[in-house]
Amino acid sequence: MIELIVTICLAAQPQVCAPHLLPQPAPMSEPQCRQAAPDRLSDWQAANPGLTVTSWDCATPDIPALSVTQIAPGIWVHKGLHQVPTPDNAGDLANIGFVVGDTSVAVIDAGGSRDVAERLLMAIRQVTDLPVGWLVLSHMHPDHTMGASLFRDMGVPILGHRDLPDALANRFRTYDTNYGRLIGPERMILSNVIAPATITTGVAQIDLGGRLLDLTEVETAHTDNDLTVFDPATGTLWMADLVFAEHTPALDGSILGWLSVLTDMQSFQADRVVPGHGPVSLSWPDGMQATRNYLAAIADETRAAIASGESLSDAIKHVGESQRGDWLLFDEFNPRNATAAFTELEWE
Repeated sequence: MIELIVTICLAAQPQVCAPHLLPQPAPMSEPQCRQAAPDRLSDWQAANPGLTVTSWDCATPDIPALSVTQIAPGIWVHKGLHQVPTPDNAGDLANIGFVVGDTSVAVIDAGGSRDVAERLLMAIRQVTDLPVGWLVLSHMHPDHTMGASLFRDMGVPILGHRDLPDALANRFRTYDTNYGRLIGPERMILSNVIAPATITTGVAQIDLGGRLLDLTEVETAHTDNDLTVFDPATGTLWMADLVFAEHTPALDGSILGWLSVLTDMQSFQADRVVPGHGPVSLSWPDGMQATRNYLAAIADETRAAIASGESLSDAIKHVGESQRGDWLLFDEFNPRNATAAFTELEWE
């Protein structure tokens, strides 16, 4: 397997460099790679003036593939880590994966950095030589989107919810600064919020050749730009962060909307669900009950705090404590969830 491998440095900080791939949608031979490289590098450099290429080669990448599990025929999922972003984990925090059809591959979420996306591509290459035809982003959060530049550079169409472009545009500076501080400058090279214009919205179905995937936009829930993916061939429902397991849920939309979505979807006919965090596959609808129970508890305890006249600062000290023993990263996420719930529910 031959790929174009480049060393990329920050133009403003030439000492900050990292090796990365500039791959094509499908693998190439070494002669093909060397023939295409000059034009490829010229085009890429013109589109990335803040970065410089100091060296390149066409070779077999020394990049370990992400571990992936086949949960149903043609569906492969990687289990993210239950951690906060660091340089060591490179933002490898979310469940991401891919679906293989007869003629192409659909990637579901790009991971939390270019490094993670490149390791995902290595996993795809180990399974199939078919081209990557689509990248579907389930929502805006950086652990799902910051690796998307890899697929953009491959010329892969990027699909998302109708509100995803605006959501990413509004958070560009925050993600670039705060997330970049967490994973470090080397990891942030090519790990960035993709331009909203690169995202195609309004797509309800994609064809991988003998395999159709249904894409459904969800009203404000976990975020205001959640998208589900369903594979009718295997009954696999990709809910991403609409369903959490083990890892404390993260509320960045509407707690009432999220509860409503989960309630409405209980009758959806599926065999399994892929959560955004936790095991790579859960039974459906049982697999979403823990998330629903957590959100219901937060809502009930928040309403009780509001009814008793508590302030936000007092309420967030105890709202959700009944759930502490059931979830990892509780202290990192529950206070923010309690704050968001209080802010929403005090106006019910």
